[in-house]
Order: sequence, then C-alpha cells, then structure tokens
Amino acid sequence: MVNGQKIPATMTAIAISEPGGPLVLKPEKRDVPTPGEGEILIRVRAAGVNRPDVLQRKGLYPAPRGASDLPGLEVAGEVAALGENAARWRVGEQVCALTAGGGYAEYVTVHASNALPIPSGFTFTEAAALPETYFTVWHNVFQRGGLRAGETILIHGGSSGIGTTAIQLSAAFGAYVIVTAGTREKCDACLKLGADRVVNYHEEDFVRAAKDATGGRGVDVILDMVGGSYVSRNYDAAAMEGRIVQIATQGGATAKTDISKLMVKRLVHTGSTLRPRTPEFKGEIAAALEAQVWPLLASRKVAPVMDRIFPLKEAWRAHERIEDGDHIGKIVLDVG
Repeated sequence: MVNGQKIPATMTAIAISEPGGPLVLKPEKRDVPTPGEGEILIRVRAAGVNRPDVLQRKGLYPAPRGASDLPGLEVAGEVAALGENAARWRVGEQVCALTAGGGYAEYVTVHASNALPIPSGFTFTEAAALPETYFTVWHNVFQRGGLRAGETILIHGGSSGIGTTAIQLSAAFGAYVIVTAGTREKCDACLKLGADRVVNYHEEDFVRAAKDATGGRGVDVILDMVGGSYVSRNYDAAAMEGRIVQIATQGGATAKTDISKLMVKRLVHTGSTLRPRTPEFKGEIAAALEAQVWPLLASRKVAPVMDRIFPLKEAWRAHERIEDGDHIGKIVLDVG
C-alpha cells in the first residue's frame, strides 16, 4: 500500500518501439517490477529527461546487462515496497533516485543505496531533476577532477542540466567559474547562477578567454561534454597540472591533437560514464552527496534549474525539447 492505494499488477510505461526519432516513444502496459535483494520499489511521481535517454532512443546507447530496457535514469516518488536488506527506507517515504533505466514508468526498482531523501521543500518534479546531474557532477568535477577551493574551472555547455549544476556546486565550494554557452540568454542565465566569466562560443575563443581570465595561467579543471575539436583546445586552455574530465562527445568521439601538450603541461585527461557502474559505486557517491551537497539543497544555496515539465505520455515532446538545444536547465516528466 502507498498512500492507501494497493500496488497494481501493471503500470503505464514509455517504451522505445524501435530506434528512431521522438515519436518512437510509445505508452504501453508493463508488469510492475518486484524489488530484489537490496532494492526498493518506487512509485514514480516525476522522472528526469537526459541526453543518454535520447541516445538510447536512437539505438546508440543500449541499457546495461540486467537493467530495464525502458529509458529514464532518475526519478522521484514514494517508496512502495522493500526488498530484502533495504532496511534504511520505509514504505511511504519520499525519495529521489538514480536508476540504470526504467524511469519513464509509474513504478521502478532501484538499489536502496542509490536513493536519497527528497530535500525539504522540494517538489517531486524538482527532486527528479537532481540525481543524474548531481551524481555526475560530483563524481567528475570533485572526485575525478579534484576541484578545490581557489581553483578555476571551465565548464562547457553551461546552460545544460549538467552545466547549471556544475556552475552552482563549483561556486558553492569556492572555485572561480568560467563557462561556455551559445546564446546571450544562456550566457546571462549562467551568470545569474554564479559563473564569474561567460564565453559565447559563437563570438569568442574560449581558449583566449580562459587565458585572459587567469592572467595567462590557464584553468585547473575542465568539464567537457563536447570532445572532437575541443580536445586540443582544452589542452591549450588548461594550466600546468590541469585536469580535463570528459563526460560526453557531442562534437565527435575522435580527435586530432598534439599529445606533447599533455606531456609538457603534465595534464590529466580522464573521463567516465556513470550508468554501467555498480550500485555499490553509485551508493558511495550518494553517501558523499547526502553529507556534503544535500544540506546546500535544503537551504536552497543550490537548486535545479527547471526548463519544462511534460506529462509522461508526452515524453516525445520532452525529447524534442532537449534535441532542439534551446533549453536552459532540466526537462522533467510529470508521472502523476
């Protein structure tokens, strides 16, 4: 029972009928999943929409072995049932969670350690905008990139869900923040979120801007979701001992660059994908977020930037929105 309602046998979910455009996202009936060892069943009230969902829809990013074939990597809702050894949670508690798939549905199972309490005062739709971006930014900027107070970070795609989160967290932890974005509106939004310097990449060279902003030194950390031609330019923009963290390759997965730049500057170029990592690994990130970031959310020192909310059955519209590139912040599905 959740809020006095019995868990049904079936649910509405949004499936990928075949690889293709947004209209291949179709509502269908599915069996409600059963939580296994260490898992909880969540009655989903809202689900975040992310670019990996778009890649999966196109047939370019298959779900990991054992994960749901449904798209959706983050949700918010209520605990509906507990598997064995999921003792932290109680039925009826409100949580948001990172999933390996299956978020575009009325119910989803997740590992109990990958769920977090919804911050006080947050709506379900706001909470659904947290897990994918906050897990990703925390791991890549602070754990892999090692960003520290007093350092400088360059964030590409500053107006995206990842970008708006990275700006706020980097600023909150004492970094000087430089971002790139493609329109004046997006640049203004980044400034309002705490960026110290914005670069409209249609009008300025981000390498020169990064050098100018740092007195010629370069930046300590670069968060890049572009790849391609940006790789060599990132090496130019980086300071000695700089760290470049690759989280996507929207500009291409191959790059031609002068590797000697990496050697001369003693750079680290690393990267990661979060979805295939183990629940235990993601649970470690969740614990760090709860201790160090959730208090910032509770006080609204940082918060998700909300772009649009669409009904679950109109997930195709959400995918159109994310692909047109005009959004600022997060796109979320209201599951009801």
